[in-house]
Amino acid sequence: MRHLDTDGRRLLGLLSLVVAVGVFTATVPLLRDWFDLRVYYGTVDAWVHHGGRIYDYWVPGTTYGFTYPPFAALTMLPMALVGLRTAIAVSVVLNLAALAVVVWILVEPALRRYGWYGCALAACLLALLEPVRDTFSFGQVNLLLLALVLSDAWLLSTGRGRRAGVGIGLAAAIKLTPALFIGLLLLGRRWRAAGVATAVAAAATGLAAWAAPDASRFYWSEALWDTNRIGRLAYVSNQSLQGVLARLAAPGEPNRAVWAAAALLILCVWAWRTSWALADEDWTAAFALTGLAACLLSPITWVHHLVWLLPSFAVLLHRHRARAASALYAVLCSSVVWLWFDDSSGLDGFLGSNTYTWITLGLLLWLPAGQSRVARTPLRRRARATPPAPRPAAPRIPAVSGQPPSGPSADPDLACTGEAPAAGTDRVSGSDPTGSTCPAAAKPQSSSERASSYTVVPPPA
Repeated sequence: MRHLDTDGRRLLGLLSLVVAVGVFTATVPLLRDWFDLRVYYGTVDAWVHHGGRIYDYWVPGTTYGFTYPPFAALTMLPMALVGLRTAIAVSVVLNLAALAVVVWILVEPALRRYGWYGCALAACLLALLEPVRDTFSFGQVNLLLLALVLSDAWLLSTGRGRRAGVGIGLAAAIKLTPALFIGLLLLGRRWRAAGVATAVAAAATGLAAWAAPDASRFYWSEALWDTNRIGRLAYVSNQSLQGVLARLAAPGEPNRAVWAAAALLILCVWAWRTSWALADEDWTAAFALTGLAACLLSPITWVHHLVWLLPSFAVLLHRHRARAASALYAVLCSSVVWLWFDDSSGLDGFLGSNTYTWITLGLLLWLPAGQSRVARTPLRRRARATPPAPRPAAPRIPAVSGQPPSGPSADPDLACTGEAPAAGTDRVSGSDPTGSTCPAAAKPQSSSERASSYTVVPPPA
């Protein structure tokens, strides 16, 4: 009866949360009208059906077009076979599947412990997180890339490192930001995984160059270096290090030397903190720190790109920092940076418009990493080896009559205790001891524009 009462209370609380999430989503103008997906769909449609070129397409009424490497366009070719509504539906399903994979990899033990209630609660909480809800509403690919990268983290953390690298390589070929994870593999001396990731990325890029040589030539020689194609650096949604500098310099351009020096410092901090995590085989923290550094170093990190912070939340929960995780979660649900959409000048603008950047930077500096294995929970581990069967004791060999023991090895009990027999004490040959003062052998340890402003001029993918 008590179990039924508990389930009833949980169900009632969960239904209340679902209603609250639904009301929030319906009343707050958060929907982005699948803007980025319209960019992808329009690009593929123009390329396949109208003989256009990948980087010549612009969304009608805007100056925004396709900004990813050509291989990304190849992966999106199936959209040419369906209508826009079908493409939107498929995007939602794929993002849901990717989010499920990400959550399962990061907090699978907790989901098993709490069952259906934990899964439903996690879904409701993630639906409110601004980077996640924007990824769905834009029709973005961030969660898919995160799932690919974390699949390699799972392989490395479960002793399957020989298979790792494919996910990171594919993600880096679709979008350049995940390429920093190849640096993580090199930092962790996972040469094979780094080689696989590099080879996969190179092969995918080569395939795109063969399929669309003109587009590949244009992207790598011109489009990659033109940040104006992506959007304004000073736009409040850009929560990267360069976005902070651009808002400080507005309406001018940020100083490139200052940005380069700050980026080098971020790289050094990342390498130092990640090395501590890798020294303890803490792949959860290592991947979390790399995602944070990638967000800071990228010239443009839109708010929806901050799904790369999800592994950091998992680390905080594993290390029992629930209060810190809850506080950061509340801020990332608030859309607070949009309060400074019109004007980010002054001290309040400097602090408020860059709130998400400060969170990312703070996590890079203070995220728990490289601590004792006992104090952390890995991504997901399975016991792969059974403990060895106990080894039977060797039979006691009776001593020859009249022959004294020749040394310490003649009596295993004495060899363990290091004591000599008391004078006048006889031991019975061949008798099994009832106990031993030998310490038990140590058991080997397993390594274990404001929310509604996008309707005016939305940012690009």
